Order: sequence, then C-alpha cells, then structure tokens
Amino acid sequence: MKSVISTLAFLLVFSLFAQAQKLPNTNVYLFNMIQESDSVFRFEKPLLLTGFNKDGYNNQPTFINNDEIYLTVQMADDTTQTDIYALNLRTKTKTRVTATADSEYSPQLMPGKNDEPMFSCIRVEKDGNQTQRLWEFPLDRSTNGQPAFKSVKGVGYYAWLNSKKAAVFIVGDPHRLAIADKRKDNVTNITANIGRSLQRMPDGSLAFVHKLGENSWLLKNLNSESRRSNLITATPKGKEDFIVLGNGMIILGNGSKLFKFDPKKDNQWIEIADFKYYGITDITRMAFRNGKLAIVSK
Repeated sequence: MKSVISTLAFLLVFSLFAQAQKLPNTNVYLFNMIQESDSVFRFEKPLLLTGFNKDGYNNQPTFINNDEIYLTVQMADDTTQTDIYALNLRTKTKTRVTATADSEYSPQLMPGKNDEPMFSCIRVEKDGNQTQRLWEFPLDRSTNGQPAFKSVKGVGYYAWLNSKKAAVFIVGDPHRLAIADKRKDNVTNITANIGRSLQRMPDGSLAFVHKLGENSWLLKNLNSESRRSNLITATPKGKEDFIVLGNGMIILGNGSKLFKFDPKKDNQWIEIADFKYYGITDITRMAFRNGKLAIVSK
C-alpha cells in the first residue's frame, strides 16, 4: 500500500498514565462479507490493510465512508504514542491524520452535520495529568479540533448515540458506563464493571457488556433516556468485542472464529466463519459497512 502523507490512542484499557509503552502487534484485515441465508455467510477478497506497519500496532478501525477507513496506529519503532491514520480503499493510499505531541486513538465518524462532517477520537493530553478527553475534528482538517466535552475526563471508549449524546467508558476502579451530554457538558453515571465495546443499536439504544463476575459477562442494551437496560444474551467466556449491523444482528469474535446473534431470532451464538487459514488467530475489534468487514487480530 503506497504512502501519501504517511503519518495519524488506545487503551488496553489505557489508564491515564499508560502512554509511554510498546503496544502489542496487531493487524487489520478486510473481507467482503456476503450473507446468503440466515446463518450462511461468505467471506471473500481477503486483504491485509496494515502491511505498511505489519510489526506495529494497528487497531480500532472505523469506516468514514464506503472507501475510507480510519484506524489507530503505533509504528513498529515507536514506544511513545499513537496516531490516527486514514486508509483509502479505492486509491490504496494512506494518510496520517493527526501528528501532535499527544496520543490519539479510537476514531469515529460523528453523527449529524452533513454540511460539515466531523470525526472524533480520544486524546491523551500531555498536560501534566495525562488527561484523556473525547475530541472532535472537521474531516477536512481545517482546524485543530476541540474537546467534544470539556469537563468530561478519563474517557477510555465511547459510542455516539446522537449528535449531542455519547455513551462513554470512564476509566477507573471499577470502570463505569456513563452518558455524556454536550448541551450540559456533564455525564450521568449508569453502571460499573463494563466491557470496552460500546455499540449503538438501530433503535438508538446502546449495546454493551456488563461484567457481573469472571464467568458471567452479559450483553445488554440500554435505553439512554429511561436508563433501563435489558438482557440480550450472555457472551462466550472472556469475550467482549462485538459490532452491531444495520439490521440489529450482532457479530462477535472468539479466537479465529466469528459468531452471530440475531436478537429477533436466535437463542444462542451461531458460528459463521473461521479465519485460521489466513493466520488470523485472535479476533478483537471489527468494523462493517456496505458489505465490507474489517477485522483486527494478532
């Protein structure tokens, strides 16, 4: 993959001080995903997207549009920070989106503002306290961005629920789920002991993993207005990374395999793919758009 500008944090759960370290080697793969029937899927045209940094850290892919993926990158020879990179699938080029003294990670396209599209990411600010806040930037990079929530700190992961509200994973002991509101610049605590994957459901509710104990991780959905949550299903032991498709189907990674769960039809996780023949052994983060599935694996 050719470099254009060549240069764009993460948490494993990053604490507020876990910036200066070498992150694990991960790569991002792309497949065409075709659903043939309720539980039969085909995965075609495999592509390694991160050959430019094959021995480094590549994670948290998100589709900005049908042709462009943003992801978090720490180059193989770097032990200090992460940046956001853009990969253009059509032109097969990459662009470094952020190039600051801070670390940025977990990019997402923000809802609303079609006349002024924005993306967001978490920034670990070198302010003496290593403050982690959610920032927003114009996609055209015409400004240096600003905090989406000035007073909301310690954000590890997040999911936009609408243009004004985001579900946020607040780093702590224990980690907790909260709803951040741009209009009030505050958070409302919901519950503690949650997983890192936060996903908006088609009906506007939030899907998240509630960790009740070592052997009891429950996938739930939360109504952000009533603050009530309902059980969707339990996850396989120790698994918390999932995505939600536009039809409400949930896709989860477990080792080299993918499983699906349709809340409207299924009463158990159903295996739909095994990528071990591609050398994919530990699927974590994923992103899906318009028939294309991005997978993160060691």
